[in-house]
Amino acid sequence: MSEPTLTCPECGTEIRLTESLAAPIVEATKRNYEARLKELGAEVRAKEEALAARAEDLEAEIAKKVAAERAGIAAAEAEKARAKSAEELAARDAALAEAKASMQAQAAKLAEAQKAQVEALRKEQALAERERELELTLAKRLAEERAAIGQKARAEAEEALRLRLAEKDQTMAAMQRQIEDLKRRAEQGSQQLQGEVLELELEEQLAGAFPLDRIEPVPKGEFGGDVVQHVAGLGGRTAGTILWESKRTKNWTEGWLAKLRGDQRTAQANLAVIVSQALPKDVESFAHIDGVWVAAPRYTVALAAVLRGMLIEVAAARSAGEGQKDKMEEIYEYLTGPRFRLRVEAIVEKFSDMKADLERERKAMTRLWAKRDSQIAGVIEATVGMYGDLQGIAGRAIPEIESLEIGLLEDGGED
Repeated sequence: MSEPTLTCPECGTEIRLTESLAAPIVEATKRNYEARLKELGAEVRAKEEALAARAEDLEAEIAKKVAAERAGIAAAEAEKARAKSAEELAARDAALAEAKASMQAQAAKLAEAQKAQVEALRKEQALAERERELELTLAKRLAEERAAIGQKARAEAEEALRLRLAEKDQTMAAMQRQIEDLKRRAEQGSQQLQGEVLELELEEQLAGAFPLDRIEPVPKGEFGGDVVQHVAGLGGRTAGTILWESKRTKNWTEGWLAKLRGDQRTAQANLAVIVSQALPKDVESFAHIDGVWVAAPRYTVALAAVLRGMLIEVAAARSAGEGQKDKMEEIYEYLTGPRFRLRVEAIVEKFSDMKADLERERKAMTRLWAKRDSQIAGVIEATVGMYGDLQGIAGRAIPEIESLEIGLLEDGGED
């Protein structure tokens, strides 16, 4: 429904009646109609009252005149009275007719007033309906405008929210990159710190187990490896060196072997050992792979004891005579062959078992004595076997060890 309009009588401009403009006009028109209706009602009631009073007066006057004339006629002569009565009756009839016409005129005016009142009521009702229609139109338009404004506001809010979310996502992505960078740096620092801690731990283990040896950390930047062990031989002379490198990673890398061999050549070490938590495939404790010994951390001291013993024996054999190259070659083949490896494995395994059992000895001392005695016997037997192998190869060049003589071993076994 279109909005009502008013035309200016001066310029002819059409003015649209909005809610703010139509409300005062409608209210003023309503008040004017109500006042006009009240005035018309008052006039009609006054006229009705005047007509009623006039009719009563006329009736009373007529009644008086009729009574008076009747009395006069009765007293006059019958003939004159009849003649006068006829004339007076005619006059009265005329007066009555006049009064009746007057009353009819008043009734017509009253009907006209009632009709005007009805018309005014009809116009008031039409105006009220028009006002309701205008209010409904304004309410609908206001609802539409509110809906449009709400939709626009929601669209703007959604766009602003989208922009804020995009900005937040960018900020979070930047923060995530920073966190990952910091985490990577922290992990690098942590790995470096863990490596230093493991290096110090290895150095302390070797120094504590072999106080006569000279344990030195490898200076940074010289060559690879972490610790160099200078094995003290007979007479305090250096029997050889062992280059140690510690690894604390989750996966084994084959490239470590070639790198450590190069570092071994640079450091001029006799042996090279990698102590790693992650071992090569099919290796559970320790093994000799491509000229490099690889061991788990818990076998460090046991393997070091065997390797330094080997270096001491080799140094002693070397000092026994320079002309015994064949024997030295045989000793070298033996040391690098499977027999020596099996011997070393047996010794290291027994030492490891001894260490584990000794740690549990506090809880079950009595039960473990027999087992430990058997393990010690196994270690001694393996050591004696290795000693016998070396004597069989080097002969008298190998110095005798009184504690490994057969008689003593037999006595020890009986004890």
